[in-house]
Amino acid sequence: MIYAVWIPLLMPFLAVPAARRLADALTPVRAVLLLTVTGVGLALCGLITLVLLVVPGATRLSVVHALAELVRPLAGAAPAAAVPLSAGALALLLTCAVAVTRAARRHWRELGAAPPSDGPVDGELTVLRDSRPDAYALPGRPGTPGRIVVTTGMLRALGPAEREALLAHERAHLVGRHHLFAAVAEAAALCHPALRALCAPMRYALERWADEAAASAVGDRRIAARAIGRAALATRAAASAPSPRPPAALAAVAGPVPRRVAALLGHGSVRPRTGRAAAAVLLVCVAVSGAAALDATSDLHSGIEAAQSGHR
Repeated sequence: MIYAVWIPLLMPFLAVPAARRLADALTPVRAVLLLTVTGVGLALCGLITLVLLVVPGATRLSVVHALAELVRPLAGAAPAAAVPLSAGALALLLTCAVAVTRAARRHWRELGAAPPSDGPVDGELTVLRDSRPDAYALPGRPGTPGRIVVTTGMLRALGPAEREALLAHERAHLVGRHHLFAAVAEAAALCHPALRALCAPMRYALERWADEAAASAVGDRRIAARAIGRAALATRAAASAPSPRPPAALAAVAGPVPRRVAALLGHGSVRPRTGRAAAAVLLVCVAVSGAAALDATSDLHSGIEAAQSGHR
């Protein structure tokens, strides 16, 4: 346990460079799924590690010592190191728990919190009478349909075919429940600082997923690319006025739009070799982290059994 317990805390730092190359090297759907597995796997292994670090110092407390029926202290758990280390690990665990809980509650409040409509409402589509060009998908709570919100300023900025592509993009966010993937990446980032670097690739991959869905819906990749580019330019031209867009919203004009447009036009094609290499690195990081967490857990269990029997 002495060495294995630290591996899950170090693996996220090795995974980050591969994650940054993943979004451009794989198809968007595969990139999203792999980033989700990576974030969840590494975050869980890190939390398990913190729990394992708490136990040796906790057994120094008389109450825990009695409940665990220990005849002697755990081997290698010297008070000078074990107690401060356990206290620090416990503080980190509590910090993660509080941060994730707050983020979950904030996300729940934001779901479905669309601004009141002062224009036409057609099923999932809400039109706001606002000269500022904007459009976004606002997911709803479970059992509640999400909404596509678009301003009259955005509708005037695009042609009919471009409007169709833009709405198809936002609809793809709702159908794919993309906000859940973004929320998972945010939660993982709250559990380990290195995993914050997964949020940007995740957001980019989600937008690329919706871009491809829009191109498929209108049957023309150039129209989809033009719609995204013109929408971004219109939004940027009116950037002096603050947008009423809720924090939970997913918008077609978010992220690195030039990269997304280039990908739609075929200038940023998928690179299978790079994608396979990056995916392999991420999966190895998750596997090694999981194996190390299991090994450290088994070692701790053996140490507790030895302490209970009094054998060294």
